[in-house]
Amino acid sequence: MRTRPETMIFHGAVVILLGLLAGFPYALVVTGALASSERAWRMAHLEGVLNGLLVIAVAAVWDRLALVGRKRDVLVWSLVLMAYGNVVASAIGATFAVRGLAPGGSFSNTLVYGLFMAAVVGVVIGLGLVAEGAWKRRRAGAS
Repeated sequence: MRTRPETMIFHGAVVILLGLLAGFPYALVVTGALASSERAWRMAHLEGVLNGLLVIAVAAVWDRLALVGRKRDVLVWSLVLMAYGNVVASAIGATFAVRGLAPGGSFSNTLVYGLFMAAVVGVVIGLGLVAEGAWKRRRAGAS
C-alpha cells in the first residue's frame, strides 16, 4: 500500500500538537514560574509548529508533484522523520539543558544530536524530492 497525503496531514497535525504542548513550559519560563532556558523552549515550541506546517504544506501540493511509487513513499517518510526528529530533539534539549551540537557528553546530548542529524537528512531528501517533483511537473507542462 502506497502512502498518501493523508498520512502527511495526520503526522503534521500531531507534530503541531507536540509543538503546542511545548508552548506550556515555554510560557512558564517566560513568566518566571519555571527556571529554564527561554530560548530552548521557544525553539521546541516553534520546531513543532513550523515543521508540522511544512509537512502539511507538502501534502497540500501532493498532486502537483510529478513523483511516482517509491519516491512518493520516501518523500512522505523523510519529512515525517524530519518533523518528529526536530520537535522531539528540541523538547529533550530544553528539558535537559543540552543543545546537541556535537555528539558526546551526556546521553541526552548525544540523543539530541542524533535526532537533529536524522532530521537534517530527512529534510534534505524530502525537499530535494519536492523540488524534483515540481521540476518534472513544470517540464511536462512546457512540452
